[in-house]
Amino acid sequence: MEGIAIGLGLCLILALVSRSLSLPPIPFYILGGLAIGRSGLCLVEPTAISDYFTGLGLIFLLFYVGLELKPGELLQQRASILQIGFVDLQINLVVGFIAALALGFSLVESLVVAAAFYVSSSAIAFAHLIENRRVILRETETIVWLMLVEDMVLILIILLLHAGETSPIAILTGTVFLAGLFAAISQWGKDLIGGLLDRDDELPVLLTFSAVICSAFFASTVGIPEAIVVIALGAALAATSPTLLERHAKPFRDVFLALFFVFFGISVDFASSPGIVPIAALSILAIASKLISGVIIGRMTHGSSTAGIVIGSVSIARGEFSIILAALYGSAMVSSTIAALVITTSVAGSFAAQYSHLLKKHWTRFHSRHALTGIPSLLP
Repeated sequence: MEGIAIGLGLCLILALVSRSLSLPPIPFYILGGLAIGRSGLCLVEPTAISDYFTGLGLIFLLFYVGLELKPGELLQQRASILQIGFVDLQINLVVGFIAALALGFSLVESLVVAAAFYVSSSAIAFAHLIENRRVILRETETIVWLMLVEDMVLILIILLLHAGETSPIAILTGTVFLAGLFAAISQWGKDLIGGLLDRDDELPVLLTFSAVICSAFFASTVGIPEAIVVIALGAALAATSPTLLERHAKPFRDVFLALFFVFFGISVDFASSPGIVPIAALSILAIASKLISGVIIGRMTHGSSTAGIVIGSVSIARGEFSIILAALYGSAMVSSTIAALVITTSVAGSFAAQYSHLLKKHWTRFHSRHALTGIPSLLP
């Protein structure tokens, strides 16, 4: 328990520091873990207890992802959503995969790195939109849909990566069965579940915690990815009282997820990294690819490159989902690469999102000069 106590104390200090600097806490948690872990002072080592607590952070985050999925709305606007999602996927996943292969990773490792390269941090993105009072901007809805599509693709990637360990048919069959079972229980017991969640005693918290933990335990028992089952549970329960579920699950998510990031940093050994120069090049490429895809999406959906600058700036930061992929499927070299990628892009993305109005101004001047000189634009 000593390591847990040190980790929690470190989380509290780093949360205070990050909030005072108006920066996302995720890179601070990872850096703190690096400082006291294998790449730093070696004060703390991961244990079975720490693995259990950090695993709770992982599954509660994925439960949140399920609560936020809106299959009905996705189907209603599927044409435009699939269009922007395809651009994001085509540019960022492909670029990340090619870059990973160039760094010498295997095909499976390259897929993990590419997925981490592709998936933006929705937690950091939404926090910036709220803190910078940009929720009402026209680009915000596009950013929200973009993040939801990335979450859907993340589910498919997890299924694909897990298929190497278990029969794909067995995984799909079990997942579909459990998703249908959760949906049926949520539909038939909607009033009962809603009533239990709206109480003032301990029952709502016990119900939320037990549902998530028991579904994850059952998934691991039958050999289905816990991540997929917990997401399916969240999506099904979203038909009952999603606001209440989010309120009851949030404390577990916030505390255990902070520990997850710290202990991920503790477990990372930068002696296994491909080197500073390749990681720096990958990080710069990650920032550039999100800006480029954002500009293209902005032109497609809003007819404006400046709108695309906002979309790209807010989606630069990689975070929780990239770390999840590294923790679940990454080798030592993959984990160190993704850790550096998350730290770099989350900090760069924070400044880019905060000062996107300046980027828009410089972009406008850049295009104005091109228009005056007759030089064609670099992007459509």
